[in-house]
Amino acid sequence: MATDTVGDIAGKSVGEVATTPGLVVETRGLRKTFESEGAPVRALRGVDFTMTPGEFVAVMGPSGCGKSTLLNIVAGLDTPTDGDVCLAGEPLVGKTEYELAIMRRRHIGIVFQFFNLLEGMSVLENVTLPAVIAGAPRKRAETRARDLLDLLGLGDKAKDAPGVLSGGQRQRLAIARALANEPTLLLADEPTGALDTATGEQIVELIESVRAQRGTTIVLVTNDPEVAGAADRILLIRDGRIEEAPHSSGTAMSGV
Repeated sequence: MATDTVGDIAGKSVGEVATTPGLVVETRGLRKTFESEGAPVRALRGVDFTMTPGEFVAVMGPSGCGKSTLLNIVAGLDTPTDGDVCLAGEPLVGKTEYELAIMRRRHIGIVFQFFNLLEGMSVLENVTLPAVIAGAPRKRAETRARDLLDLLGLGDKAKDAPGVLSGGQRQRLAIARALANEPTLLLADEPTGALDTATGEQIVELIESVRAQRGTTIVLVTNDPEVAGAADRILLIRDGRIEEAPHSSGTAMSGV
């Protein structure tokens, strides 16, 4: 990472954050402390990592180590206690809630473990809605939604309610919805955690296919070494700090 010269620093306004060109995600000195009745909980203790366009990174670590906290900060859903985070060259720290919401519409798709689907809407409407909210004409949003459903093997379920779908189909729908606005970055928080092994493998293959076809950058949080093995890199969080883990589904990840 480049270091600012005195001249560089002098030319910046107060609060301006230098960014590295060409990176989708960049965090520097990221810290997050939660206050509690006892001692403060330090979820993140100086996290530095970067991602390039089209990269697939898996994040692993024991329960409560800060995986979801990191994901939430990168998504602009939470703020760090200290440090900087930039998305597609745009600093997030200091933005208003409205500005962060606009940023998420432009750059981020999120896949949750428990789907978070709108049960009162059809499959097609679930995928159409994010694009409509972002300002796309309904006809164009519906066309893109149908294309995504076809891509994810749900084209024949467009008129169905989410409640009649299987667990694997519901997760496919959640992925389609996350891709509705053509995000720069797809964040997946334990997307296979509520699925059986075979269905989970299908979801991982689907995520890999989306990356291959669309060049989407992906961060996937998981406790499953086999799932993590599909990524380009594996980042391990322990005690609020991050380290590169051996790219293997063997003993290096056992017990995580």
